Amino acid sequence: MSVDLAFDEQELLPAVAQDADSGDVLMLAYVSEDALERSRETGLAHYYSRSRDEIWKKGGTSGHTQDIEEIRVDCDGDALLYLVHQEGGACHTGFESCFHRTLDGETVGDRVFDPDDVYE
Repeated sequence: MSVDLAFDEQELLPAVAQDADSGDVLMLAYVSEDALERSRETGLAHYYSRSRDEIWKKGGTSGHTQDIEEIRVDCDGDALLYLVHQEGGACHTGFESCFHRTLDGETVGDRVFDPDDVYE
């Protein structure tokens, strides 16, 4: 890598996935160095699951993959921006974006699939 990255004490970086066409913020996840390398090698978004302690490919179960157009690094090297082309919904709850609620609990996003049908 030509840019120095500042991984945290768990060896992770936050990565925001943004729709490359609309600019909509789709989700926030974390990446390890290995997950980032897999993303670069395959062109598909890979993340690190802190709860499962493993690398996962976005859409591995649902088929709702993220094709990466570009990966950007913030000025401090401690956060990433994945500019992606999202296939299907980004959120495991069935919504187009994980940011589908206001702080007051109002739903502002669209549900694009039924998670019960996808994650049986």
